[in-house]
Amino acid sequence: MKIIKINLNKVLQDDIDLIADYLKCGQVIAYPTDTVYGLGCNAGTAAAVKKIRKIKGDRTNKPRLALVSGWKMLKKYCRVSREQMKYLKKIWPGKVTIILTPAEAGQKEKITPAEAGQKNNEGLAVRLPKNDFLIKIISQAGFPLVSTSLNRQGEKPLTSVKSLAKHFKYLPDLAIDAGEIKGRPSSIVDLRDVKNIKIIRK
Repeated sequence: MKIIKINLNKVLQDDIDLIADYLKCGQVIAYPTDTVYGLGCNAGTAAAVKKIRKIKGDRTNKPRLALVSGWKMLKKYCRVSREQMKYLKKIWPGKVTIILTPAEAGQKEKITPAEAGQKNNEGLAVRLPKNDFLIKIISQAGFPLVSTSLNRQGEKPLTSVKSLAKHFKYLPDLAIDAGEIKGRPSSIVDLRDVKNIKIIRK
């Protein structure tokens, strides 16, 4: 596992390039998000998603959220109506994860259930973060990132990437140290039916 230190207020392009290269090669990263430290990888690489599950000790096949860099990327992977877009523009960029209907096969790019942890092809959890560092990484990589909190399944998220070997049997390929982060996971809203919006997690 390689460790790099960054200053979130002044991220170097060389660091963005390095992180994006790891992601493009199908590697798993431990990185700071705008909520908590997370584990991330290319949402379209099944082997990397499986590695995240292995690191977390997750045998539930629990769905993961995907971070996108903007509206254009969102529309590549999800079906978004005019009403849904109107709602999204009120809350995004931000710390709210939205469940939407995946793009139809053959019409738009698709993240399959096996790759993103999407359950029964019913919905895809996505978020547009309000964070320049994350947007730069995703934009440079060119694809959505599967993102989940940095912790063993059932335990509290870690507030730093220090001493990861004490917490995990299996380690990510790259750890990005931005100091301590004491945030909380994003809230989750099911927006597939705009006439019946459901709050899954506050």
